[in-house]
Amino acid sequence: MAISDQTTDKVRDRVDIEDVVNDYVTLKKKGQNLWACCPFHQEKTPSFSVSPAKQIYKCFGCGKAGDPIQFIMDIEGIGFIEAIRHLATKYGIEIEEETPKDPEAIQAYNEKESLFIALNFAREFFQTNLSSEEGQSIGLSYFKERGFSPAIIEKFQLGYAMDSWDQLLLQAKKSGFETDILLKAGLILERENNPGNFYDRFRGRVVFPIHNLSGKAIAFGARILTQDKKQPKYINSPETAIYHKSDVLYGVYQAKQAIRQEDNCYLVEGYTDVISMHLAGIENVVASSGTSLTENQIKLIKRFTNQVTVLYDGDDAGIKASLRGIDMLLEGGLNVKTVVFPEGEDPDSFARKSGKAAFQQFIKNEAKDFIQFKIALFARDTANDPIKKAEAIRQVVGSIAKIPDPIVRSVYAKESANLLSMEEEILLTELNRQILKNHQKPSGQFQRETPTPLEEVLPVDKEKEENLPTKTLKEERELIRILINYGFEKVSDEMHLCEYLLEEIKELQFETPVYQKILVHYKKALMQKILPKFDHFLKIQDAEIKQAVVDMIAEGREISLNWESRHQIFTRKETDDLSGTTYRTSLRLKSAYLKKMRLEVMEKIKDAPESEVEELLQIHMEITQMKNKIDQELGNVIPSKN
Repeated sequence: MAISDQTTDKVRDRVDIEDVVNDYVTLKKKGQNLWACCPFHQEKTPSFSVSPAKQIYKCFGCGKAGDPIQFIMDIEGIGFIEAIRHLATKYGIEIEEETPKDPEAIQAYNEKESLFIALNFAREFFQTNLSSEEGQSIGLSYFKERGFSPAIIEKFQLGYAMDSWDQLLLQAKKSGFETDILLKAGLILERENNPGNFYDRFRGRVVFPIHNLSGKAIAFGARILTQDKKQPKYINSPETAIYHKSDVLYGVYQAKQAIRQEDNCYLVEGYTDVISMHLAGIENVVASSGTSLTENQIKLIKRFTNQVTVLYDGDDAGIKASLRGIDMLLEGGLNVKTVVFPEGEDPDSFARKSGKAAFQQFIKNEAKDFIQFKIALFARDTANDPIKKAEAIRQVVGSIAKIPDPIVRSVYAKESANLLSMEEEILLTELNRQILKNHQKPSGQFQRETPTPLEEVLPVDKEKEENLPTKTLKEERELIRILINYGFEKVSDEMHLCEYLLEEIKELQFETPVYQKILVHYKKALMQKILPKFDHFLKIQDAEIKQAVVDMIAEGREISLNWESRHQIFTRKETDDLSGTTYRTSLRLKSAYLKKMRLEVMEKIKDAPESEVEELLQIHMEITQMKNKIDQELGNVIPSKN
């Protein structure tokens, strides 16, 4: 079920940005705003600003911005509804649910809620089992042998499944759970040869709960403690309506804050690897839980950082088998480093053997970027074999080709050429070939064709075509900023600035999607007899709009009062002549649009048949005349239209 609008409105009315942010960082007052080191990236000088007056936050370092609800979404890595629930709980606001009208939606919602309840009942049950005689002698003993402290056991909510066929089933039934829900949650199984007869899935094993980003248990992994070779070492929960293993990373709930703070995510293989690293003082670590890395897991990491360090066991065969994961991380836009442990060691065993300080130092010293790692990995196998060496080079270049950022690609290509002692031009040729093979457009590697005769006849614009979107975006942004900040101001007795601005741009269609969306919302509000201010847009459930609006209202446009009081320097402010400022900005936007239209006509002329060229040249001339007229007007002082 959805949360009612009334609940959302109550949360918006009650929350205080200072109170919410203070739960995560310590704010200090400086001027009208509060400041702290940003909780979303590493920094030594505070650039994270909170405005109690406007109820917004803005980091001038990494760009994160929004209202209290957006802050919780960003810091906790959760969605809007979950953020509302979080804040409602914090402020003691009763959550009112809205029942969906679709019966199927109601059923799906109720089933998911039932699964959450059943799985978290099981989590508490397994935790309680650790206090039993069997749990202490077997389960707790296993954790103690691995050096797991009571605090770490509680942190990860570790437990024990008793060596019994149906202990969980019986206890769950006593607590009112239906067999159907326990089956759908993956907690019990039905006997193949005896339909209607059920038994516990997890028996005689230590249990590792798998949490979602909100900290709810959504699945379990369970390790056997005997030497029974007929049984798998680990068994895991099946896929359910609330658990899709390709979307989940073990330990992300416990790690998300540290990942943001350190701006790096360590990626390991198993549950105990994650927990041992926490014991060693390294908390920004998650595990793929023995499965191949997936696209959705990579997107999950990217919500918190762009830096990943993959930790590999000291096993060449295993490392080579998992190299595809590095290419996927690169393709996902992440910067990748690697650490390889000594032969026969994994993060868990090495952390326990070396001790906290030595483990941390090893991780720091051994981290290499993926290029150094790949070249070193193949060097031993290709030393005396030119054919194998050529193939290894292709593999290295193949990884570089996966990187979406052309500048980063170029840097790695240069570094690879140096490490491989080969000509950079040869490597770039192979890189371009692989990029084309991957259906990606290479950047900066091909020369522009010789100008056609028509291009030499037409007046070619000096500003490169690729810079035009930037110019258009800048002017569109400026008009929207004026609209958001001053649209409600009056420029005459009968007219608000928003009416004047919208009249000036009524024939224009904004090309930047987010600014067009803001414009649509603004016009819609006016049709509803609402004269919107900035806080109207912070209530819209669109993170892109909220980010853009907060950026615009947080942007300091006025000269500091200190300049006037201390230095007696007085400057003209945009608020002194809002209509004039708006008019000039609209002219600059029209000029940018006309410039773009002129270049588009030039492109059409190049490919047009001779019969159409004259008409296109006439259009080109008319556009140029309109643009020149606007540019000439912009060169003059435009009087106020008040």
